[in-house]
Amino acid sequence: MTSLAEQSCYTLIANPQEGDFPNDQDLKQMLEKGKVGDKKEAIKKLIHMVLGGERVGASLLMHVIRFAMPTKDHELKKLLLIFWEVVPKYTPDGKMMHEYILVCDAYRKDLQHPNEYIRGCTLRFLCKLKEPELLEPLMPTIRACLEHRHKYVRRNAVLAIFTIYRSHEILIPDAPELIASFLEQEQDMSCKRNAFMMLIQADQERALNYLSSCIDQVQSFGDILQLVIVELIYKVCHSNPSERSRFITCIYNLLQSSSPAVKYEAAGTLITLSGAPSAVKAAATCYIELIVKESDNNVKLIVLDRLVAMAETHDKVLQELVMDIMRVLSATDLEVRKKTLDLTLDLVSSRNIDDMVLVLKKEVIKTNEAVEQDDAVKYRQLLVKTLHQCSVRFPDVAPSIIPVLMEFLSDSSELAARDVLVFVREAVQRFESLRPVVLSKMIEVFPTIKKVRIFRAALWILGEYCSTSEEIQNVMTLIRQSLGEIPIVEDELRKAAGEEDSSEDATMQSGTVQRMVTADGTYVSQSAFTAVARSKKDASRPPLRGFLMAGDFFAGAALSTVLTKLAMRFPLVNPSTSRQNSFRAEAMLIMSSMLHLGKSGLADKPINDDDVDRIALCLNVLSEPSDLLLEVFNKLCRESLDKMLLVKSAEEKQKTITKKVVKVQADDPIRFGQLAPKNELGQTEDMFELTLSQALGGSEKKDTSSLAGSKLNKVTQLTGFSDPVYAEAYVHVNQYDIVLDVLIVNQTTDTLQNLTLELATLGDLKLVEKPMPMTLAGNDFCNIKANVKVASTENGIIFGNIVYDVTGAASDRMCVVLNDIHIDIMDYILPASCSDAEFRTMWSEFEWENKVSVNTNITDMYEYLQHIIKKTNMKSITPFSEEDQSFNKKCGFLAANLYAKSIFGEDALANVSVEKPLNSSDDTLVIGHIRIRAKSQVLKLLNF
Repeated sequence: MTSLAEQSCYTLIANPQEGDFPNDQDLKQMLEKGKVGDKKEAIKKLIHMVLGGERVGASLLMHVIRFAMPTKDHELKKLLLIFWEVVPKYTPDGKMMHEYILVCDAYRKDLQHPNEYIRGCTLRFLCKLKEPELLEPLMPTIRACLEHRHKYVRRNAVLAIFTIYRSHEILIPDAPELIASFLEQEQDMSCKRNAFMMLIQADQERALNYLSSCIDQVQSFGDILQLVIVELIYKVCHSNPSERSRFITCIYNLLQSSSPAVKYEAAGTLITLSGAPSAVKAAATCYIELIVKESDNNVKLIVLDRLVAMAETHDKVLQELVMDIMRVLSATDLEVRKKTLDLTLDLVSSRNIDDMVLVLKKEVIKTNEAVEQDDAVKYRQLLVKTLHQCSVRFPDVAPSIIPVLMEFLSDSSELAARDVLVFVREAVQRFESLRPVVLSKMIEVFPTIKKVRIFRAALWILGEYCSTSEEIQNVMTLIRQSLGEIPIVEDELRKAAGEEDSSEDATMQSGTVQRMVTADGTYVSQSAFTAVARSKKDASRPPLRGFLMAGDFFAGAALSTVLTKLAMRFPLVNPSTSRQNSFRAEAMLIMSSMLHLGKSGLADKPINDDDVDRIALCLNVLSEPSDLLLEVFNKLCRESLDKMLLVKSAEEKQKTITKKVVKVQADDPIRFGQLAPKNELGQTEDMFELTLSQALGGSEKKDTSSLAGSKLNKVTQLTGFSDPVYAEAYVHVNQYDIVLDVLIVNQTTDTLQNLTLELATLGDLKLVEKPMPMTLAGNDFCNIKANVKVASTENGIIFGNIVYDVTGAASDRMCVVLNDIHIDIMDYILPASCSDAEFRTMWSEFEWENKVSVNTNITDMYEYLQHIIKKTNMKSITPFSEEDQSFNKKCGFLAANLYAKSIFGEDALANVSVEKPLNSSDDTLVIGHIRIRAKSQVLKLLNF
């Protein structure tokens, strides 16, 4: 069986014309009396006629030979080559047509033509000619072309000899000896490459002998010849592993080639031939150099994928190269940096963690100095997450990381600051020894925080973990500084009255007054002082008061919780009753002041009922303290955080276990290379054949025997069994392409001419090319393939019909309408993971939302959640432990966030909120709703 590389290639011609073909008399007239342009047009029409199933008579062929073949026009000669390639060469009784004797003689003359282009094109045409009767008279001329002065002719002569030898060895039995002698004398690299490639396929022993004779000169060869040499070495060592020692040095030398392509192939071949640490290290070093020096980001990502694949089997060797891999961070592409950080995080060990953290800290400092751009902000966020994971895996480096990261709390980018706070929260919870350092640094940078969300989270950390009297008083001082004078309403009114008086006085004295005309024609005056008064007032306010005046009373509710925790913890560390009462009174004054501000109307937005209830609850807790409330605020909150961190840690461990799958079990038999037969040594698949089959659309997965995984489930019937033409299609979705393999059966005894499959699409689908017309004999069948491009994640419909002509029928063209083919959106949706912060960010940014009410006969909430996950192909990013499941069953409520990503990079979010009434029976149905959000209507037609 021939390999994919050895299969014949043909010229593909599109047929743009519509309507009937011209008759023979018109074509003869164009060929006989027309100009060169008319002859070209006539040959094109003839090519389309042959491809459409029309027969070309002997008299028309003679006109082509008489009036078109003697031309000197290069384009017409090229068209003639295509015509003779597609036209039938045998009579119905299987004999060669006599006209081809003249054609053969004409091409013998073209092979002797003084113009190298004519010779080269003719030799390329002979590569596609499979009739030995036509090739045999041309063999002496083809041999003579190997000695032509021009390399274009010699190169194509080698290819012609190769294809003729492969198809009809009897015509040139000495081809390997001929090409071997040609290879020794040839100087041009492209000619040597073609000759060497032929020897690899035809006579591998001769190719090896040639390589052995010039193995020391391989580095001086051109890159196209070096690539073929790498392929030969791989094939030889794959089939005969004992030859590895003979050529391994050559592969090592090719790692130093000047061509990036040769380096890449040589490194991949070296890994497959040898698993020695020195070979793996040399290949990995070569890959790293390629990534650093190559400017194309696509190439960087491809080579990085090879390094990631190497890390799965040779992680111990790559751990020594972590610092070299970190050099890839000099790239500007965010995806390259992300993949590099993920790889180094998998490889880092206790030996090189300090050096890695040092490099990451330098990168963090660089992002501070860089111009604030979207990629720079996202890169800083990636660095923060990487440092976070480093400190979790290696707690010893956390003290050196935290001071650097805490500077980001005052950053203008909320993403990086939020990730820092997540890291700090986990650090103070897990590592008690770091709490004093973290809290002191937090208190130091707290006044510089600019974002309200960061302010709230930092305030929660300070309120939760400050445990000494000094720390609690320092936090209270920070809060008072952030609020300004209390009560807030009286202070704001006093300031407003004072500023109005001062602005009026200033206007009377020396203020600049601008006269303006209103829409109704009256005059008004505007002072520069009143125009900027509000902006000056906003700038002079402390940060927390600014948040409250802007209407963000959720920060006030968070502050109330923090004050309650501090006030309930303060008596445990300070025995003075007066100090305790004073502290509690101050906390209650701040809360009541925020309530007063929310109801006063001075803020841009009034306080909502939820924030009022929260602040009022905290006031009640402080006015009537109890041991139960003390436990809730000071103990249970921290236990909930600890549970959440444990669940996340278990998820990370599960991911690590999933990545590190045991390839060889402990009780597997040991295979000794010296004792195994040759056919067992080469059991692995040929890498070149495998990659080529994947590139051409071959699948590397084996078909399962079960009906659910077979192709039969994806076959769509397009016509009825009683239609004259029966059609069915197998729909194969392969990422961005949909391939329709349509089987068409002629159920009549008539010959159907110009049978055309006409397709159209609805939705974001695009037909790549129009299927060619075909001629179908009676009770015959054929397969037609059509490619459809998918541009976005939407449900699509493919519809169309089959039209054809019946031989001898006087009526119009027949038409059979096809059933619609529905393309399911679920073929493009894949489960994915994201952090809670990323989910919330996307949830607030996405505009499109669809709310679906739950209508199901399922009675268990967790069963319903699993049903939704299975049907929508999404993943739950809300962790659920067994304890959570039992607790939620008691409370009767469940909420979960789901996330998925399409193959086009589109995000799809969903929130499932279901419940069962309290004290209801087990048979009570689940009720609730599901909200879906996306940038566009991605999941609009999902069936919930």
